[in-house]
Amino acid sequence: MKALTIRHADMDDLPACHTIEANCFPPAEAAWASSLRNRIELYPDGFLVAELEGKVVAQVNAGATDKDDITDEDFKQLIGHDPEGRHLVIFSLSVHPNFQKRGIARKLLTNFIEHARDMGKSAIKLLCKEPLMAFYARFGFTDDGLSSSTHGGVAWHAMTLDLQD
Repeated sequence: MKALTIRHADMDDLPACHTIEANCFPPAEAAWASSLRNRIELYPDGFLVAELEGKVVAQVNAGATDKDDITDEDFKQLIGHDPEGRHLVIFSLSVHPNFQKRGIARKLLTNFIEHARDMGKSAIKLLCKEPLMAFYARFGFTDDGLSSSTHGGVAWHAMTLDLQD
């Protein structure tokens, strides 16, 4: 694979990030362009993209909080977001379908975890569907059980990666 660049997102990346989101999630689950814009503007430290040959092909975006319960739908709009919060909460990790199965998600998540450690965060939290639990477990995330979230009308598992090692 050609050189993959991982960097912070900027507003020029919004169209590509929205396209990736729309191609990776059903409409009821995908973030709106306005949500992605908020995340880039309000918390660029929590928004990384992977670029291949000058094209954004993947993204990971998050907010920060001190709360342990991450099921609040408003939080996805960064309502209640605290940049100094000890937890990063991943909203989306997605790779455009044309670029999947190349290790890009692995590299992006590994970079994001190191970034979270560098920021002094104590944990990374996320909600995912059952088929993705094994992927996150490979990075040390543990299953916190079925979440009360009903986002998109589906079941979500809460997972946590403790960074206090």
